[in-house]
Amino acid sequence: MSKLPDRFESIEALEDFMTAPSDALVADLAATPGDIIVLGVGGKMGPTLARLAKRAAPDKKVIGVARFSEKGVREELAQSGVETMPADLLDRAALEKLPKTANVVFMAGRKFGASGDVPLTWAMNVQMPAMVAEVFKASRIVAFSTGNVYPFVPVESGGATEDTPPVPPSGDYANSCVGRERMFEYFSARHGTPGRLFRLNYAIDMRYGVLHDIGRKVRDGETIDLTMGHANVIWQGDANSVALRCLAHATTPTTPINVTGPETFEVAKVAEEFGRLLGRKPKFIGKPAPTGWINNAARMVKEFGPPSVPLAKLIEWNADWVARDMKTINKPTKYEVRDGTY
Repeated sequence: MSKLPDRFESIEALEDFMTAPSDALVADLAATPGDIIVLGVGGKMGPTLARLAKRAAPDKKVIGVARFSEKGVREELAQSGVETMPADLLDRAALEKLPKTANVVFMAGRKFGASGDVPLTWAMNVQMPAMVAEVFKASRIVAFSTGNVYPFVPVESGGATEDTPPVPPSGDYANSCVGRERMFEYFSARHGTPGRLFRLNYAIDMRYGVLHDIGRKVRDGETIDLTMGHANVIWQGDANSVALRCLAHATTPTTPINVTGPETFEVAKVAEEFGRLLGRKPKFIGKPAPTGWINNAARMVKEFGPPSVPLAKLIEWNADWVARDMKTINKPTKYEVRDGTY
């Protein structure tokens, strides 16, 4: 990883840095035989993960699969050397036609709007993983999951570990994500499929994420609800790198790994730091709950080392980005939700 920049002048500069592979990633992919297919490549993280994979392993074929409903994504991936294949992953026949590569990164799923069409949420988060696990039973599968599968834990506990039973609070999203994991676990055990369950909590980009949400609210004078008063985050480039490195660290049967930053931060203190950097006074309501979705990253740090970008730098980058009113995805993370309704 190169020296951390002070700021990003453009989206192109941001994505170029985010997709620059570390020596460790290059070594792990070199030691992992076969090509890579990314299922659900069209989401927030998929395009940069696929580009990172191609830059880290230029001799491997990297294939991105999605419906490609967002204009320009397919063309941008192609320009980076990533092959693309449009497909509806809920269509078993379409899944069967995809190349059976040795390595699969499964990134498809449904969160936002989950409460608006509950049957679709369960189909996307449970039925689709079951089909993928069966169709790609001879591959290594790194399956994206979420820290939301855990129950709320005391904020001073250090966070839920991989040994914490995945019994989340109410809500179709979190519970369907447990179902997704169970499908990959079942077929992994049945067919001897190596893999990892990638429990992410939360990936940070300048255009989206918990820090972006807090920084934008401070900039615009909006009130910040402190009820969900603590969180963990990780730089999206680090999260993508760990996901790809998990292909070389797959287990049989598949096992979970928490992917997040090693430090738990107080939302109020982060907002106050944004206020200092932006010259604004944060506005708060609510009182921090004694529990939250806090994940322990010790296993990730032991296997892959600490994230390359520390929390303080992430805050600085986000403050600079929102201060200049740079382009964003314009979708709130809803990190403050505690009732499971997205």
